Amino acid sequence: MGTPIASLLTRNLHEVFGEADAPRRRAAIAALFTEDARFLDHDAARMGHAALDQAVTELQARFPGWVFRERDTPRVVGEAGLLAWAYGPPGEAPRVTGQDVILTRDGRIQQLLVFLDPPQG
Repeated sequence: MGTPIASLLTRNLHEVFGEADAPRRRAAIAALFTEDARFLDHDAARMGHAALDQAVTELQARFPGWVFRERDTPRVVGEAGLLAWAYGPPGEAPRVTGQDVILTRDGRIQQLLVFLDPPQG
């Protein structure tokens, strides 16, 4: 994975957003995110571990069984990182693509910004 920030990006994608087991996901959130972490996406801005967990729970309920995968290697500059990802049913073409941008503090994610790509087609 290269750097600690690259590891945070990939772990967030798989251990938080890709984790269906709620206790494991909450443990990952606690390990990867600062207590005052902010999560911003196209729907809303959320703050804190519980709000992030709720957002992931809702996403997984809306798209049961879908999986995340990296589209490229993580990119890092300073205390920030970027990861392009794809999301969709396993074994099928992705239905959604986007990028995660993180800003870190003390080795943990302090802000997560999610940018969705425009729909293809």
